[in-house]
Amino acid sequence: MTEQATIRPTFAARYRKILFGGFAVLLFFAAWQTVFLFVPFNPLFISKPSLIAAGLVDLVGSGDLFHDLAVSAVPFFIGLAAAVIVGVPLGIVMGWRARVGYALDPLMTAFYASPLVALAPLLVIFFGVGVSGKAIIVFVLSVFPFIFNAHAGVRAVDRLLINVVRSLGGGEWDLYRKVIFPSVLPYIVAGARIAVGRALIAVLVGEFFAASEGIGYAISRFGDIFALDRMFGCIFAVMVIAVVLTEGIRWAERAAFPWRVGQ
Repeated sequence: MTEQATIRPTFAARYRKILFGGFAVLLFFAAWQTVFLFVPFNPLFISKPSLIAAGLVDLVGSGDLFHDLAVSAVPFFIGLAAAVIVGVPLGIVMGWRARVGYALDPLMTAFYASPLVALAPLLVIFFGVGVSGKAIIVFVLSVFPFIFNAHAGVRAVDRLLINVVRSLGGGEWDLYRKVIFPSVLPYIVAGARIAVGRALIAVLVGEFFAASEGIGYAISRFGDIFALDRMFGCIFAVMVIAVVLTEGIRWAERAAFPWRVGQ
């Protein structure tokens, strides 16, 4: 074994992404806290990190934060799962069947570009203020990344692989199972990173309009009573969850498709 092969990366080299990211976050909050030493902000409109941290600790200690997050998690995962079940097959069919793609692509693009958040009050009124209404909003906002990414993945499939399967006597199902879906899977995972953020926004929007519990309702309620420390604490909790989910999807992508790490 050569000397070069025995050299292991240092701790800083192995975790440089986490270290740089953590340093940037600490620097941001330090700058935010420092600004309050020189600028007399109105506490009714903005709070400082030290007070926000204290409010977040109170929410965690009382259990209110975990209760609200658990309430919001139900429509979040239901809507996101429905988006996967509907969006992935629809995107694959649009990419594989040219006529279906020509027919649906303008419609899907129009819906994706439209301000779907503005329809949230109507969806809540139509489907109710419970889990179903919020899950529908999550589905509507998060389904399009799966559709478009699956569509793009099918269009990027190597035609040589398709010809090889056909030359060996493979049928339509063999193409979907052995070529199309494995090739599209990395695009679906990439679309999931976008869909997660849109799904979190959808849950918050749904609970802003009509809810009696949930993290979105908590943010709205604390904002109405000017409890900005707790309001920002809830917002930061959602931000942390978004980062954790996104990084979890990236980790799964690196584990499942190691050849795409450098892409």
